[in-house]
Amino acid sequence: MENKKEAVIKIENLQMSFGTKEVLKGISLEIYPGQIIGYIGPNGAGKSTTIKIMLGLLEGYKGDIKIFGNELLKDNIEYKKRIGYVPESAEIYDTLTAREYLMFIGDLYGKDPKQIEKKAAKLMKIFGIEEVIDARISSYSKGMKQKTMIISSLLHNPDILFLDEPLSGLDANSVILVKELLAALAKQGKTIFYSSHIMDVVEKISNRIILLRDGEILADGSFEELRRQSQDKSLEQIFNQLTGFNEHQSIVEEFISIITEEH
Repeated sequence: MENKKEAVIKIENLQMSFGTKEVLKGISLEIYPGQIIGYIGPNGAGKSTTIKIMLGLLEGYKGDIKIFGNELLKDNIEYKKRIGYVPESAEIYDTLTAREYLMFIGDLYGKDPKQIEKKAAKLMKIFGIEEVIDARISSYSKGMKQKTMIISSLLHNPDILFLDEPLSGLDANSVILVKELLAALAKQGKTIFYSSHIMDVVEKISNRIILLRDGEILADGSFEELRRQSQDKSLEQIFNQLTGFNEHQSIVEEFISIITEEH
């Protein structure tokens, strides 16, 4: 359940620039246990930059970030034991087998090897890929790699889970499983930070939606709150309205006219 007393993530006036390009323009957020945050916005809005800063993968930002009450710059190692991460494009050691890879991840978090091996085998079985646990990851389909990444992010039972397009490449049954899993983790008090372009999934699973555009927060609230403010629209319609994209019809018409041209 949500606990409004103490934020697990507190961001104040976060700014980030790459050269002359200002990617984050002073965002402030407080995120609490048990929340599933749908973090959405157009490409280039600053979503991945925010996540990478919180993960300690990007430096050079301005502003203050506290995770589990500790300042990020002062505690840039210890807090990582309590977070999990599924990146959008998985950099995975695909010359290893899944067993080797998951054992390696468990070792990074300082977990008992026997326990990790047992957990890994059980989780691979739940995802229906236990028969390839000793095959090289390079032989896996995109969906199998994604399942392995999801397992690796959860092996150490993290308190905060960062997910960047986690359903990419998954079959329909696995999508349902992951959505149910996230809801169950949130009920345990875990915090899920979920970034995706698939609006209907974000709409269904999130209990709080944060919409970013050009490095600034445009909207922050539950889907019901956002919908009330936008005359009962779907999240996709709200997204298009707030980001100013309303040219679908004319673009489609132009596209069709081009492909049907006779020479």
